[in-house]
Amino acid sequence: MGRIRCNNQKGKVVDKKPKILIVDDEDRNLRLMEAMLLPTGYDIVIAHDGEEALRVIRETPVDVILLDIMMPKMDGFEVARRLKSDDGTKIIPIVMVTALQEVEDRIKALEAGADDFLTKPVDKTEARARVASLLKVKAYNDHMRNYQKELESEVAKRTKELRKAFEKIKSASLETIYRLTRAAEYKDEDTGAHVRRMSNYSAIIARTMGLTEETVGFILYAAPMHDIGKIGIPDRILLKPAKLDPDEWVIMEQHTIIGGNILEGSDAGFIKLGEIVAITHHEKWDGTGYPKGLNGKNIPLVGRIVAIADVFDALTSKRPYKEAFPLEKSYEIIKKGRGTHFDPDVVDAFFASEEKLLTIKEEFKDEHESLLFQMAGSLTTYSGQ
Repeated sequence: MGRIRCNNQKGKVVDKKPKILIVDDEDRNLRLMEAMLLPTGYDIVIAHDGEEALRVIRETPVDVILLDIMMPKMDGFEVARRLKSDDGTKIIPIVMVTALQEVEDRIKALEAGADDFLTKPVDKTEARARVASLLKVKAYNDHMRNYQKELESEVAKRTKELRKAFEKIKSASLETIYRLTRAAEYKDEDTGAHVRRMSNYSAIIARTMGLTEETVGFILYAAPMHDIGKIGIPDRILLKPAKLDPDEWVIMEQHTIIGGNILEGSDAGFIKLGEIVAITHHEKWDGTGYPKGLNGKNIPLVGRIVAIADVFDALTSKRPYKEAFPLEKSYEIIKKGRGTHFDPDVVDAFFASEEKLLTIKEEFKDEHESLLFQMAGSLTTYSGQ
């Protein structure tokens, strides 16, 4: 008797002597209550008024408070209200010790936060019984508070682990997309670095336009799938070292439909977006694009964004039918396409992102210029904004 069990900072269960605070402005009452409770093995702390009681509690954690009501400076009602309004002290049981007999006074004490009452003159047996009962309540409340903290800590730990695992899955998913779409690009391009550059270009432009980070991430994943339909286009057309004739263009334009067919029906959000990208990235603002001849904002925004990213990379990269254009010439072509080929707002965002786009262009050079082909580089570029 006279001890309570609790968890220390290392989680080990230990015994400790309960600490009882007695608050009364009359020294005789303090000594009487102290004499009643000391034989039970409790640590006793005393305070002579309400202000001193609040100061003691701030400095010394206690388990039960025996609180006189009628005191100078600050009465017991106000002390109780302050303690119960503070998250750090509201679970400490308060026993109001009073000679007041009126029902209204007891109701006022309950409203202030009192957990129990002792009537003066205090009976020793009753005082010990009420304190022992409230110590059990306090021990249970302490246990639940510690359990809640441990649970929150464990949830935070698990959440952090899940976030790390999710990031690994995202990294693996993006790498898989890059590698699989590279199969479609491989015959058409000198390198698979094209899909890395244009997908990062698309993400940067989307962010500059104020799209949410979730949407930017989806675009980063969806953009590489823009030309996946080229896997169904004959080599004689893909690899032709000259401009295509009208009949060949009809076949080439089918890669948008083929890509959409390959990606349709998925439940994954970024693959659904990839389907839209595949079908619409060759549509033009003035309605002269393909495959549906959509115009203006009838073209999904993601299609308008990927269109300029794809064209910029095509202009500045070597192709079977041309050498890479200088930046100045590429910029001029894009400016001329503002309001005809490209959405004017997307063009403005493109040029507002120029410095970041050039960083991507330098980082993911074609493989005949650089061996840089690391997944981490792409993810760092995206997450680093």
